[in-house]
Amino acid sequence: MEDALNKQVNREYYSAYLYLAMSAYFETVNMKGFAKWMRVQSNEEQAHAMKFFDYIIARGGKVTLGDIEAAKNKWTSAGKVFEEVYAHEQKVTGMIHNLVELAGKEKDHATFEMLQWFVKEQVEEEANASDILAQIKLVGDVPGHLFYLDHHLGKRA
Repeated sequence: MEDALNKQVNREYYSAYLYLAMSAYFETVNMKGFAKWMRVQSNEEQAHAMKFFDYIIARGGKVTLGDIEAAKNKWTSAGKVFEEVYAHEQKVTGMIHNLVELAGKEKDHATFEMLQWFVKEQVEEEANASDILAQIKLVGDVPGHLFYLDHHLGKRA
């Protein structure tokens, strides 16, 4: 279980790294609201990594940090970015579900319980990505509409 949780720490940091790369992309195309949204998302993923990190330590385990895979850094549109965000969040949901199954198999009730927070969080993460992707598809490439959406996403705290 400890090895699997350590792998998830790394995966959460990769998510943070990926979303930071997406933020940088949005900065380069002058979509500051999208950039801010992605930066906040990156920070949230770092917080997720630290939840796992702290949990491993609280249980008397050893945290082992591995290499973080290089993140993609080129996209062609906001829609393409959010297609990737949504797919990535679905992948993370699968990872969390695998951890839940392992905790159950190992009869690790404390870890099973801790992971329930992440199960609920992933429902929110997928919904947010799906909603934004749907909005981007709805407005298409109309600059004024994208500008409005960019402005709206920039209000994320």
